[in-house]
Amino acid sequence: MGPQTCDTHHPRRAPDAHRTYGKFAADRPVVVDLAAGVAGGEVVLRRVGADFEIISNGVFLMDTRSGRSERMLVRAALDRHHDPANLLIGGLGAGFSLAEAAAGVPAGGTVSVVELEPAVIGWHRTHLRPYSAGALDDPRVTVICADLLDWLPGGAARFDAICLDIDNGPDWTVTDRNALLYGDDGLDLLAGRLTARGVLAVWSAAAAPAFAARLRARFGDVEVRTVAAPRGEPDVIYLACR
Repeated sequence: MGPQTCDTHHPRRAPDAHRTYGKFAADRPVVVDLAAGVAGGEVVLRRVGADFEIISNGVFLMDTRSGRSERMLVRAALDRHHDPANLLIGGLGAGFSLAEAAAGVPAGGTVSVVELEPAVIGWHRTHLRPYSAGALDDPRVTVICADLLDWLPGGAARFDAICLDIDNGPDWTVTDRNALLYGDDGLDLLAGRLTARGVLAVWSAAAAPAFAARLRARFGDVEVRTVAAPRGEPDVIYLACR
């Protein structure tokens, strides 16, 4: 089992934002577990039919219905580096990014995941284990329970790729403080933890032109990919290479 430490996402478009649940019990949300949230309020895991949803302080964060763009976030970063060995993921969420990383990083590589909420980590040992493909038991995987903004300045390890998926994007953050990650100082923190040929990949629920401009000013080599979403605007993946 990979090590875990604890020093102390990520909203998605809520599938029920314009949806009326059916009259049958299987269509209605059922609370599976809840815990006090580090960011305040409660963190709730609920089941709707065959799927799970994570709710924080009454706000929809993510679900297990697809995960296509989260997987692509990691795959695109790994493909851009060509020889990735050490990967950092900001946000465990529903586990799709971790599962993709564990499948793509070589046997001698490492995957580090920084997740704020202890309850989310715990659910990946039980209810959400299939979505992270049991990767918490992979010896290459280390899960760190911490606020990414606090954790980044405190270490010297460098990563071939950093995949950031703790918010709905640079313009729609879970907390006001998280907005710092997408500004000049935050980009400096992230760039400082990359290797010489490292790749930064950032997930967003919508285009963020101002953020893209900051990326280009900081990194130069920036690619923007879109992933069709079931509703509304496509998801967006920003790739920045040193």
